[in-house]
Amino acid sequence: MVGEIESIGDAVTGGLVGRAVEPKAGEMVDDGHTHEANCLNCGTRLAGDFCHACGQRAHVHRTLTAFFHDFLHGVLHFEGKIWRTLPLLAWRPGELTRRYVDGQRASFISPVALFLFCVFLMFAAVSLAGSTLGDLPEAAKADLRKEIQLNEARLVQLEARLSAARKAGQPVASLDERIRELRAEIEAGKAVQEGDFSKTAVRTSSDLPDWLNEGIGKAAKNPELLVYKLKTNAYKFSWLIIPLSVPFVWLLFPFSRRFRMYDHTVFVTYSLCFMMLLVVAGILFQSIGLAAIGGLLWLLPPFHMYRQLKGAYRLGRWGALWRATLLTIFAFIVISLFAAVLVGMGTYE
Repeated sequence: MVGEIESIGDAVTGGLVGRAVEPKAGEMVDDGHTHEANCLNCGTRLAGDFCHACGQRAHVHRTLTAFFHDFLHGVLHFEGKIWRTLPLLAWRPGELTRRYVDGQRASFISPVALFLFCVFLMFAAVSLAGSTLGDLPEAAKADLRKEIQLNEARLVQLEARLSAARKAGQPVASLDERIRELRAEIEAGKAVQEGDFSKTAVRTSSDLPDWLNEGIGKAAKNPELLVYKLKTNAYKFSWLIIPLSVPFVWLLFPFSRRFRMYDHTVFVTYSLCFMMLLVVAGILFQSIGLAAIGGLLWLLPPFHMYRQLKGAYRLGRWGALWRATLLTIFAFIVISLFAAVLVGMGTYE
């Protein structure tokens, strides 16, 4: 229950943070309950719905109903931009990117604001669904049981061969090593089956650097702490994916004078927003027992990248296709780099 409340709080906080950095220019507001001639904030003579000196609304509310209206509007932004932004983000992302880059800022949610909200929403969904998604599916449990049984049968055979080799005076070093590895696999499988990851076998090696062995040792002693750190750092440093991704998008248009780094940054940020919303949708489908449909969602990212590239950079089909193919490969590289950074921070904090 506490986790659910924290998750809802994360979503609300994300909305507030995202809304805080979102420009309000170009939005229409209803008349409030005050009708002042001068701005109540700075005293400047009013000549419209907003003060041209400090930007405060000309009319402010002083009712409880208006307070909760402002709260909901601030968190979810029911009116205006959200309904213009999300449909374009889902189906015509290239148009959204190009129109925002070309200057239509008041019509859409800015990439930064939408990114912040999507980050909070995704991690709230992950936390909220954690209790229902934590157990392995029945099919996975059956496969795991089968794998453990096969390994146990192999272990019996190897031990019989080891005993025979010793009696015959033959070398047994390789058999000993294979038996140790197989026992470790069986132990790890049973630990996963029981949900006790502290029993999983994580071993250091003399072939690895000392600093890496040290990190592996810490992870083996307290894997739950490592998972917690990974989750926390992923939440805090999710913005790092943007600067990691932008250089790869630049590589698709090397030395182009038509497109600037700003264009690539807007492209990457809107693309990441869609991917995070896709994760949220997948979690929701899985939590209601529609895991197969959730799995099909992972076919959408390359198609979405293709459409966004084609529209944002005004490319032909072939130009967008080969760039989308490369961008899909680049995405895996970025995810790997980000994961490596998270593991490094989680291990040595």
